[in-house]
Amino acid sequence: VAQAVRALVLVPSKELGQQVVRSLRQLAAFCARDLRVADLCAQTDLAAQRPVLMEKPDVVVGTPGRVLAHLNARSLSLRDSLELLVLDEADLLLSFGFGEDIKSLLWKCLGCVTRAEGHSGAEEEEPQHCQVRVQPPEPRLPGSGQLRQFAVRCGTEEDKFLLLCALLKLRLLRGRALLFVGTLARCYRLKLFLEQFGIPACALNSELPARSRCHVITQFNRGIYDYIVATDEEVPAVPVAPAEQPPRKKRKGAAQSKSKDPEYGVARGIDFQNVSAVINFDVPPTVDSYVHRVGRTARADNPGTALTFALPDEHDALAHIEDALAAENGETMLQPYKFSMEEIEGLRYRCRDAMRSVTKQAVKEARLREIKDELLNSEKLKAYFEDNPRDLHVLRHDKPLHPAIVKPHLRNVPEYLVPPSLRGIAKPHLKKRK
Repeated sequence: VAQAVRALVLVPSKELGQQVVRSLRQLAAFCARDLRVADLCAQTDLAAQRPVLMEKPDVVVGTPGRVLAHLNARSLSLRDSLELLVLDEADLLLSFGFGEDIKSLLWKCLGCVTRAEGHSGAEEEEPQHCQVRVQPPEPRLPGSGQLRQFAVRCGTEEDKFLLLCALLKLRLLRGRALLFVGTLARCYRLKLFLEQFGIPACALNSELPARSRCHVITQFNRGIYDYIVATDEEVPAVPVAPAEQPPRKKRKGAAQSKSKDPEYGVARGIDFQNVSAVINFDVPPTVDSYVHRVGRTARADNPGTALTFALPDEHDALAHIEDALAAENGETMLQPYKFSMEEIEGLRYRCRDAMRSVTKQAVKEARLREIKDELLNSEKLKAYFEDNPRDLHVLRHDKPLHPAIVKPHLRNVPEYLVPPSLRGIAKPHLKKRK
């Protein structure tokens, strides 16, 4: 049998694509013949992927946009050889604005979509190929014996930061954790806040380039970082391709922000390894979002803990989640977290000191620093920087004007600030990392 591409797997995010590739390669080790899997999610350069596709792998995994780009460039041909087309997380593929890309793919791969302009607009013929829809039931969260779920009702925003500081700095919450917030700005604010206390954490959100996001997940899974501060905001559909969007003039003084990546996804599908706890620093907007967030811990037979911090104006959203997840006997799955805030009042002034250091300007510059690091590490800009070394020098030596000033005294917690009832279990000094 001639070597050819026989299966195409479409995924909504690059992170999920790399996870699919790893799983396929592990399964391929048990096949009678050598099964080659091409990963179109790892590299960002089309030219770098072309030699891999020229060898005609058995399976190709990629996002709709990347696969369509290779089809248009004729570095990938599927019409005569494709036997299996898989849409992984199909609802996300369609909700992320990939509908037009998928229609184009069907036309180029199978020749099964025809369009006829009529009075009512575009009409499409249904493909005549065999279609199978695989829709497994939504996985349930583990029981209370494996997953402990707690709700923490905080009086103020400062109480949220104070409680998180005590849990992580005193090592009351052991193991690695995912911290979910509601917005990009809060993602960087919380990251900078933890760094004030010498707690290394990395940010994961849709503003980061795909390579940086995959690098963050890899570092976490390898144990280099213990904490990820993540957003799981839904990315809106993109009705117009980026190349077709008319250029718009920016208002003078308008804040510049990097566009969100429509191929980003964190809370759903991505395999974070050995997550001991999930902390909802902000209450999830929906029940599904809560399930997807908390589902990152207590995987397989491992135990896990989920904490949800709620301010007074978030109590209604929290009550809705509690009602939806209540047991058959009506008992709530989210137990109240029994913690005396009076015992950690000694840490409050340090918490305020750290919060004052993390200004809006510091958050903005932290976001810009991520973009700057990506520019310095970009393969596409290497040739430009070789021709313009002065620009490279300026970029490397450009210092932030208003960084978050890290105060050394916040790194260590004196013994007298540790609550007497916690001195036997608290470990305020984090082990140093190389």
